[in-house]
Amino acid sequence: MRNILFSPPDISDAEIEEVIKALKSGWITTGPRTKELEKKLSSYCNTSRTVCLNSATAAEELNFRICGIGEGDEVIVPAYTYTATASAAIHCGAKVIFIDSQKDSTEMDYDKVAAAINEKTKAIVAVDIAGVIADYDKLFKIVEEKKNLFVPKNDGSLGAKIQQSLGRVLVFSDSAHGLGANRNGKMSGEIADFTSFSFHAVKNFTTGEGGAATWRDIPGVDNDEIYHQYQLFSLHGQSKDALAKTQLGAWEYDIVGAWYKCNMTDIMAAIGLEQLKRYDGLLERRKEIICRYDKMCDALGVAHLTHFTEEYNSSGHLYLTRIPGATDEVRREIIIKLAEMGVSTNVHYKPLPMMTAYKNMGWDIADFPNAYNYYENLITLPLHTKLSDDDVDYIIECFEKVVKEYL
Repeated sequence: MRNILFSPPDISDAEIEEVIKALKSGWITTGPRTKELEKKLSSYCNTSRTVCLNSATAAEELNFRICGIGEGDEVIVPAYTYTATASAAIHCGAKVIFIDSQKDSTEMDYDKVAAAINEKTKAIVAVDIAGVIADYDKLFKIVEEKKNLFVPKNDGSLGAKIQQSLGRVLVFSDSAHGLGANRNGKMSGEIADFTSFSFHAVKNFTTGEGGAATWRDIPGVDNDEIYHQYQLFSLHGQSKDALAKTQLGAWEYDIVGAWYKCNMTDIMAAIGLEQLKRYDGLLERRKEIICRYDKMCDALGVAHLTHFTEEYNSSGHLYLTRIPGATDEVRREIIIKLAEMGVSTNVHYKPLPMMTAYKNMGWDIADFPNAYNYYENLITLPLHTKLSDDDVDYIIECFEKVVKEYL
């Protein structure tokens, strides 16, 4: 029997050799490779600056902190997402407002987003689930129409300058899945005001752990000032990073805030630099597998997420299928039968109002019927670049055999 893993990392000899070079260089923490990866990612995303960090969660949290979002503020978040989307805002002291999905969709109900905006709302976070970019045009239209409700900070901080410059609710992208995706000719990273990416081991592009934040230029706000504040937040509030302190006589530094430790290392960046060289090929392979899965699902009558249209191209991170008429119990049976055949599957995601932490905050899944209905019969198939054509044949054979028992 085969043993097809769900999402192993795709690490080639090139990444291994670059890590060895980093280890032998004598510089393994944040240094020249991290700075180079930041520049290359900015070029890839068509943005002016990028900062690499130790996770997408850290990137999202620092995005909020950079923008001055905290106590007394509300942040609108999809109910259908992974916990990091919400927890990053909670870490900053903000209150999360969950929004149900559209019917038979992973995207938020934009009418409900508009209705939820009030004087306390500072941000909306859209999630590019599975690498499909959300409809940010609709979100920007909503926040422009609601500008009269927006109350910016006025304390002279960087966050206040950003809020005052934009003069509306800020639009954030949780694009943990979305590096390399595009919509209407724009890359993920250059669409929302601020974007966070994940480079976790299961992602298309990995540095083992890790993530990055990037942002659009903001009128009247210096990108160097924004970048420097990320550096302060990610390195204990230390006024110089380790690389800067290597300059002659530059040992002394100040601590300007009692902040956090979430920087990327050069070992991680070494992996990323080589991953980026191969990334277009990795995305193309994912597209090939998706097209084969689409053909299978369409023949079976199984619903699936659409990854490629004239409007957008997904990064192809996850392949979501929905078994028609299946209950949660039936879905679990199918997952077990596939596992017994050696095919590992998963579910993305169990809506956050179903989770203990969020239930304890007073949220009830009964208020999010569309999110629950999408989840109830969902199965995520293996989709990664370690799959051979023969592996894909086997997955399709097993899926067809098991699912046909329930159709």
